[in-house]
Amino acid sequence: MLAILLSAALAGAAPVNQEPNLAAAKSWISLVDSKRWDDSWTAAGTLFKSQMPQARWVATIAPVREPLGPVSSRALKSVTKAKSLPGAPDGEYEIVQFDTNFANKAAATETVVLSHETSGWKVDGYFIK
Repeated sequence: MLAILLSAALAGAAPVNQEPNLAAAKSWISLVDSKRWDDSWTAAGTLFKSQMPQARWVATIAPVREPLGPVSSRALKSVTKAKSLPGAPDGEYEIVQFDTNFANKAAATETVVLSHETSGWKVDGYFIK
């Protein structure tokens, strides 16, 4: 359901011509790559944590991500700015997509949704397609 809502949001969002805060996305996704599920939850944003309790995140991400194997390559595909997303309060968001090849799955798209919080950019969504 979140993936469908995200797709709808992307359709109306404006593309970004400048560098987003990719450091936050890359730092967070490296925690997922390292199977540091609890740390990735701790580093996530307020909205993420309010929608996904830590135990549920670990129980959800591990069986989805582990079978894919290690990352073979990851390249930035797109960055889109949005002021609103379905099911989220209005704010400053960046939707970062990566073309990713995993050892056991080629040609995947990873989507990392960032929101700007008072402490900086935080991950509020992560999807693999």
